[in-house]
Amino acid sequence: MNRGERVKQFFRKYRTAIMAWLVIIAVIQIGIMLGLDKRVVAIIAIIIGFISHAFAALLAWIALIPTVGPILVSILTLPFIWIINGIGYIASYFAIKQGYPREVLNYRVLTITLLVGITLGYVLGKLI
Repeated sequence: MNRGERVKQFFRKYRTAIMAWLVIIAVIQIGIMLGLDKRVVAIIAIIIGFISHAFAALLAWIALIPTVGPILVSILTLPFIWIINGIGYIASYFAIKQGYPREVLNYRVLTITLLVGITLGYVLGKLI
C-alpha cells in the first residue's frame, strides 16, 4: 500500500474525529471572539469531545508515533497521574478560597513539573 492510499484510509477511518476536532476548535474560536464565558465554552467543547470520541481518537493519534507514542499513551492513562492531577485541582480550589493564590501557583508549577518528570523518566526508562 503506497503512502497516498494510507493517508486516504486514515482520513476515512478518523473522519468523525477530525470533524469533531475542527468543530471543537471552531467553538473555542467563536466563543473567544464573542466573549462568552470560558466555562460555557469549555463545557460545550468537552461535551462535543465526549459524544464524538474525539479524545480517544487523539490518544490513538499519539499512539501512532513510532516507539514513543504507545509509551506516552500508557503514561497518560495511568490512574496515578489522574489522581495526582485531580488532588492538585481540588487543593487549588480550596487554597484560592482561603486567599493563597501565590502559593497555589507555586504548587501547580511543582505538580506539573513532577508529572512531566515522571512522564520523561518513564519514557526514557522504557527506551533504554
